[in-house]
Amino acid sequence: MHITHLKLYHFPMSRSARVKWLLHELVDDAFELETMRLYEGQQYQPDFLKRNPNHAVPVLEITHSDGSVFTMIESGAIVALLADSYPERRLAPPPATYSAERADYLQMLHFGASWFDMMLWQIRMNRDLLPQEARDEGTIDRYMEKIAKEVEPQLEARLNGGGYIAGEDFSAADCVMGHNVIWARLYGLCGGDSFSRYLETLTARPGFKAAFADSDRFKLSPR
Repeated sequence: MHITHLKLYHFPMSRSARVKWLLHELVDDAFELETMRLYEGQQYQPDFLKRNPNHAVPVLEITHSDGSVFTMIESGAIVALLADSYPERRLAPPPATYSAERADYLQMLHFGASWFDMMLWQIRMNRDLLPQEARDEGTIDRYMEKIAKEVEPQLEARLNGGGYIAGEDFSAADCVMGHNVIWARLYGLCGGDSFSRYLETLTARPGFKAAFADSDRFKLSPR
């Protein structure tokens, strides 16, 4: 059984941009894209909630050669699965046997998609999305400090050598971490030279340019 069609439900600059970027790296434009109207509440409509009860993007529908469709809703899992599904593109160390290279790649992919992402999301929720009376300045301050003092030094140690987040070669982990660094910079984080060099390298990629061509539709504070 193999993949015959991919459909991504997307919103600019959101977590689905990681998936869109990777898809461009893997299959160029050979996937279907539906851009959601999140600011209008389309994610709460019954037909979309059937796809993702968490009312969020990404949603990736994977059609198989037997006609069956499998739906994925977690960006980190989607990125890992897609990179492994197109081994000829060499965007993930091969999973067949253990290697420290693959262990490190998976660690950074999931560090970006879970721990770092969670902190950024708490900042965004409390600065830009929640009603004013529900926002908590202490949460913002706590995670701004944790990123600056704990996350940034770990990432800088990896990037100071001029490579990518999990070694000398670009990988699917960079689709997650690169998106996170862009997100962090919206809040004045990850401003060092190593991050600037990293983003300069990433944003020069054709896949990145295609994935983020719609970023002007994103509003940091949609209220």
